[in-house]
Amino acid sequence: MANVPPAFSDLGKQTNDLLGKDFPVGHAKLEINTTTPNGIKFTVIGAKDNKTGAIASELKTKYTDKLRGVTFTESWTTSNILSAQLELADSIAKGLKVDLNASLLPAKGTKNARAGVEYKQDYIFTRTAVDLFRGPTLHGDAVVGNEGFLAGGEVAYDVADARVTKYNAAFGYVAPEYNVTLNALNAFSTFSASYFHRVNRDVEAGAKATWAKASDTVHVEVGTKYVLDRDAFLKAKIDNRGQLGLGYTQVLRQGIKLSLGGLFDTTRLHENVHKVGLALTLES
Repeated sequence: MANVPPAFSDLGKQTNDLLGKDFPVGHAKLEINTTTPNGIKFTVIGAKDNKTGAIASELKTKYTDKLRGVTFTESWTTSNILSAQLELADSIAKGLKVDLNASLLPAKGTKNARAGVEYKQDYIFTRTAVDLFRGPTLHGDAVVGNEGFLAGGEVAYDVADARVTKYNAAFGYVAPEYNVTLNALNAFSTFSASYFHRVNRDVEAGAKATWAKASDTVHVEVGTKYVLDRDAFLKAKIDNRGQLGLGYTQVLRQGIKLSLGGLFDTTRLHENVHKVGLALTLES
């Protein structure tokens, strides 16, 4: 299925990743990933907020049976939220995935459950889900594509209130070296346009402009990534509000990755408003 379009939530993903990932600001984060011989992956994540000193962490286990297309994930956070997810991919039919997701907060008795179905084939990618304890609410999105052109829509419907609670739309064009995405979000009250360009194997560039009807303001952000060598890269971004972001990622050795980041207000360089952070990832 070489011509399968991306999911609706992944439209413009390369630009969003360029501008949003690898800038670990405002916290110090440690992530440890280990995998057992029988395919169970353990992940421990901890992050300390630089301002408040609060520490949040999560323990996650993930079991994957590739032969049967089954993936089971469970997690437990320091907020005492327990969650579990079961995925069945391509086991019922090729291109079909069934997803069951549930979470529980015992202290307050808060519970959520969501069941979804995803189907993808050449030229189409659709998803449908239902939130059982919120409404219930039906969610659906679809993307169709051909020869690089993409069009998609997303909608949510509250069954109890008999009303549409969300609707979005997106259009785009994807080429091997670049892509462009236009989004109409929040009931068509927010519009954005994004652009991503892989200049060469060492340089990436992108930009995103967003206009919100409520504030009648435009936010523009541009960024770039430069690969220094096979183990290190630099990222930089700046917006029209003077917020400058810098990031540096280095693979120290196999299985150990360090990321450093900073967000600086260039309009108030002499004030204590800047944020820095780091993220260390260990994997075996």
